[in-house]
Amino acid sequence: MNQEKLLEGAVNRIVADNELHAKWLNSLSMMENTGARKISKYEDPVYTNIIVLKHAAEEARHAYYLKKQIEKLGKNLCPDYSYPYLLAPVESHHYLNMLDVMACRYLIKTMGLEGRTLKNGAYLMVTYAIEVRADMLYGIYQAALTNCKSRVNVKSIIAEEEGHLEEMKKMLQSFAPNWESMANDVCRIESKLFEQWIKAV
Repeated sequence: MNQEKLLEGAVNRIVADNELHAKWLNSLSMMENTGARKISKYEDPVYTNIIVLKHAAEEARHAYYLKKQIEKLGKNLCPDYSYPYLLAPVESHHYLNMLDVMACRYLIKTMGLEGRTLKNGAYLMVTYAIEVRADMLYGIYQAALTNCKSRVNVKSIIAEEEGHLEEMKKMLQSFAPNWESMANDVCRIESKLFEQWIKAV
């Protein structure tokens, strides 16, 4: 079964159950928040550009927005990111961290990067892979929400994630002439992690 079908099946089951749906939103919120915190940690205290600031702010906003959507499903659902309020909590926590680690290993092996250059390369590659995934995930999720006439929607996130992807492509062009083949390699790493996550969900 391909990943789109796997995701569609999972999402259709999830949106039919308010408690599961709340945990799904909470898990996505936690992952967006992890991304925002990672970007903030990556930022250079002096040489941070406006694109990175925008990206950090938007990821944090996505985390908040998804958390607010939970209120449409019921009261007092998923007050925090502790394990009982997440779907596949271990995999949800490890997904982005593992992708970060594996992308760093890949860049050390293929380009011999270290220090700030390694951090910069990992940020670009990981963000690109995540934006490609977000485009697919939020599109399928929104289709399921529209189908069941849910009050929840993620259309604003979809628009912003598309913008992030275009920004990452421009930044990657400056990073390495063969960025596309490298980005594809990192996307393959992400694909294996995503499949483990969605199966656990």
